[in-house]
Amino acid sequence: MNTDSILYGRSPQEDGESLHAEIAVHPSMCQTRIVSKMRTALRTTALLCVFFCVRAQQAAAADKPEPLKIDRGHTALLVMDYQNDIVGMVPEAARGSLVDKAAEALKAARDIHLPIIYVVVRFRDGYPEVSPQNKRFAILKQSGRLREGTPGAEIHARVAPAPGDIIVTKRRVGAFSTTDLEVVLRAKGITTLAMLGIATSGVVLSTVRWAADMDYPMIVISDATADMDSEVHRVLIEKILPTQATVVTTQEFVKAVHSAK
Repeated sequence: MNTDSILYGRSPQEDGESLHAEIAVHPSMCQTRIVSKMRTALRTTALLCVFFCVRAQQAAAADKPEPLKIDRGHTALLVMDYQNDIVGMVPEAARGSLVDKAAEALKAARDIHLPIIYVVVRFRDGYPEVSPQNKRFAILKQSGRLREGTPGAEIHARVAPAPGDIIVTKRRVGAFSTTDLEVVLRAKGITTLAMLGIATSGVVLSTVRWAADMDYPMIVISDATADMDSEVHRVLIEKILPTQATVVTTQEFVKAVHSAK
């Protein structure tokens, strides 16, 4: 390939055929000219390789997300609906790993003294908070689950609260709905919410939507969050939640926590 090939759009095959034609017509063509053409072609090829390599590196750098950073003075970790009845609804094959990841994220947050806020859903005896018009909670009432004081309503032992942790009780799906969570966050000067919970399509999605409307930056820990429908979880984690929150793995969260100032 020579510079004419680039300027006038000739292919390497056409360029080679042209050179062979010249040799056929002018058998006395000197070797120097052939070598010159070959050197030109090699230089052009090398320049093109460098050009495309640089462009590829620039594109890769542009697509690479910024490393997660944690502001330890203004970030809280929300552990949402990690209650025995709800954890027990997660498919057994995924349950152990899910709770392990939650415990790992929780330990990392405790290591740097991030505020830990548990969000739980519980109802009084007789479920006076549940309207028959609420389809989801009407079914829950019939099941008898999540009543205050029952083992199923308690927080799972692997992620149990420690002294000084805050527990916020809700009567609906989202962490802000029917709770004083916003008051707690403002009192503590919290401006960023890291969160994990069950289910992705329930408390996590509802909380992200609400917090986004309140302009909170958010971090969702994907593998410490689960849904009873794995495909719903995948779509929310990969396509929906990233539009309003930073979605990371437990490993990425732990690394950022350990790097926090």
